[in-house]
Amino acid sequence: MKTAIKSFFEGIRITNCIVIMLGCTILSFGMYNIHSVADITEGGTLGLTLLLENRFGISPALSSIILNCACYLLGIKVLGKRFLIYSAVSALFFSITYRIFECFPVIYPGIADHPILACVLGAFFVGTGVGLCVRMGGAPCGDDALAMSIEKLSRLKIQWVYLISDLAVLLLSLSYIPFSKIIYSILTVVISGQIIGRINRS
Repeated sequence: MKTAIKSFFEGIRITNCIVIMLGCTILSFGMYNIHSVADITEGGTLGLTLLLENRFGISPALSSIILNCACYLLGIKVLGKRFLIYSAVSALFFSITYRIFECFPVIYPGIADHPILACVLGAFFVGTGVGLCVRMGGAPCGDDALAMSIEKLSRLKIQWVYLISDLAVLLLSLSYIPFSKIIYSILTVVISGQIIGRINRS
């Protein structure tokens, strides 16, 4: 039994887990203090769940589980055991740190009145946080698992995978969200995707 457990965790580095935890803290800080306050719409699987709810009445409670599980299963098949363990650390620590931040008031509620600033700062925190996790081999969300898998299977760099998938969802979301709100989200995903790409290849 001990041999099987030791074999399962073989090759897993504590330093990678620490960097992933740092990345998740940065990510959850930005999501709580900026994205949730400024009402920045998401691309990827989260944006897709909102789109499915609006257009087809499918609850995000169901669609998010299906979409995220599918993305993680693809990631496990393409990227292997280490991806599974690092992603488990990522997903768990993101939830823990976000819950901790929820115990405190947001730092600057007025950031919602400055959408450009919110876009840039939000992109910095999300891009840096996710970038650190991905660099170490973990995926905090299903989007990241999908992007990492597609990068592995194709010749596309990860920042372009993020950009294409996020833009596709955001453009489809124009069917029920005004362009004036979507434009800020597009700016955010463009910047954050480039930051993720730079960190991932550094």
